[in-house]
Amino acid sequence: MTGIIAQNVGRTSGLIKAASGGTGGVWTKIKTLTASASADLSFVDGTDDVVLDSTYPIYLFKFINIHPETDGVDFQVNFRDGGSSYDAIKTTTLFGAYQAENDSEAGLPYDTGRDLAQSTAVQPLNSNGSLGNGNDECASGELWLFSPSSTTYVKHFISKLNYYNSGDYSINSFMAGYCNVTAAIDGVQFTASSDNIDAGTIKLYGIGDS
Repeated sequence: MTGIIAQNVGRTSGLIKAASGGTGGVWTKIKTLTASASADLSFVDGTDDVVLDSTYPIYLFKFINIHPETDGVDFQVNFRDGGSSYDAIKTTTLFGAYQAENDSEAGLPYDTGRDLAQSTAVQPLNSNGSLGNGNDECASGELWLFSPSSTTYVKHFISKLNYYNSGDYSINSFMAGYCNVTAAIDGVQFTASSDNIDAGTIKLYGIGDS
């Protein structure tokens, strides 16, 4: 259900209903994974009802209350382009806005230490310091993946993450880049940089053509 209940003829709301009979712009929930001291949360096409192929042109991962087991770690992602390893070549950029809980400091730096240039390494989704593991500390956000099944073009992705930093900061991180491969991306894996993801949920949606 799109939440739009009528055609937008003669209305000023700006909301437009998808054409009848089509899937235009509709979000379809594909899979929910919930961490419980989990080494990783992995979405693999064709495994456990996961779809990550040409069925949808856009895929969206939603992160809800990701809580690491260990203090001061990164929440990170990597991509699989066939085979069994998450090591797709990536080029990325990352920056983040931060505000101290005690209002002592704020900023908007570009984080050169967390971007990648033609690298197979795991990509952090957080900038300017790492996630905390206090009882009230967690991270929430999203990652968009475009046309992962393409065997012609690179595969672009965009992420936004807000998290409670281990030093008591609110940090809003923005990461984007592309998998510089022409092979299809058939798996996406989320991990903590050390130990497990203690708790939290990741939901995968497919978004149809408009």
